[in-house]
Amino acid sequence: MFYHFLFEEQGVNRMQKETHMSIVIQRSRIGLLAAVTLMTMIGCENHDDSASKQRPLPNVKIAQALSQEVIEWDEYTGRIEAVNSVEVRARVSGYLEKVNFKAGDRVSKGDLLFQIDPEPFTAQLNYAVAELERAKSRYELAKNDLARAERLFRAKAISEEEHDARSKGLRETLAAVQSAEANVYTARLNLEYTQVRSPINGRIGRELITVGNLVNGGGADATLLTFIVSTDPVYVYADADERSVLKYRRQAKERGRGSLGEERTPVELAVADELGFPHQGRLDYISPREDAATGTLSLRGVFANPDELLSPGFFARMRIRASVPYPAILLPDRAIGTDQAQRFVWVANQENQVEYRKVALGAHIGQSRVITEGLKPEEWVVIEGIQKLKPGIKVNPERIPLAVQEAEK
Repeated sequence: MFYHFLFEEQGVNRMQKETHMSIVIQRSRIGLLAAVTLMTMIGCENHDDSASKQRPLPNVKIAQALSQEVIEWDEYTGRIEAVNSVEVRARVSGYLEKVNFKAGDRVSKGDLLFQIDPEPFTAQLNYAVAELERAKSRYELAKNDLARAERLFRAKAISEEEHDARSKGLRETLAAVQSAEANVYTARLNLEYTQVRSPINGRIGRELITVGNLVNGGGADATLLTFIVSTDPVYVYADADERSVLKYRRQAKERGRGSLGEERTPVELAVADELGFPHQGRLDYISPREDAATGTLSLRGVFANPDELLSPGFFARMRIRASVPYPAILLPDRAIGTDQAQRFVWVANQENQVEYRKVALGAHIGQSRVITEGLKPEEWVVIEGIQKLKPGIKVNPERIPLAVQEAEK
């Protein structure tokens, strides 16, 4: 019994020693793992520090914003129209004898364009003149008869009824003379209408009817012979929203008080193959009524066209001065970033660190934008290389000037 208890106590002691040794070994392993981890972290941190010290600074170009006087413009797409446009149609019917122009010629008011056969109308005029002479002869005879009748009536040689008949006969022959004169006038007009003349100055199109064809004159079925459009000046029509129209009208009222000068609202024009807006004009008409379907009003600019470069029917870009000159801060579009709905720029300080700066934008001026809030003229802004920046990092800046052309006046 004693030996059995002794053996059991020795077994327990052995188990306790083995457990204690296992705990010691596990703690040693944990300590060793922690030391290795700590050394690894220290090594990585040292590696990162050395790598960051060796990484080159981003190269960027910086510039100070332009500070200059600008004018805002509103741009529209419009169509060029002639000030005067005429469809030339025949007024009398007949056979076409002559075309007196070449297609595309410049013509003046009164120039002979077409000749319709005049012989039938000459005959009608001669007949009307003869009828007029006959009516005049009858009138003279009736006048003499009335004079004799008055003498006889005073001598009581004829009745009152006879005198009245002679008097009314004179009035009838006078009416016949007036009718014959009207017929002569009409015949003479018809003869003149056989010569189709230009009603305006301008550029003529091609002849739509050739010599030998029968043309119809007068009424809705009158034959279209050609067309003429005036070329200098020209109109340009465009549609603007009501806010813009209200702005132009208020500016016009201010100019009426002399604050902006006495000239009308300036407009500029460019056609399809032109850069910029080389043609100068003025706004001379705003529709008094809004189109309810589109919510717009029609505007019209008038432009000189001495070289006839601007043809009626062309599409054109027209811009209208939308403000008086005012001082502004300008940056090119490429310097402005977008963060969801927010616009921002990167500003470099004296330590060459960049700062994220929110800005408010104004109008487009050429290839630049007006900065209304968030920037001072003397600050340096990153113009190129904004994609690789984040707040607070240092950069290697190259200072460049901004060209005035990028901020078109």
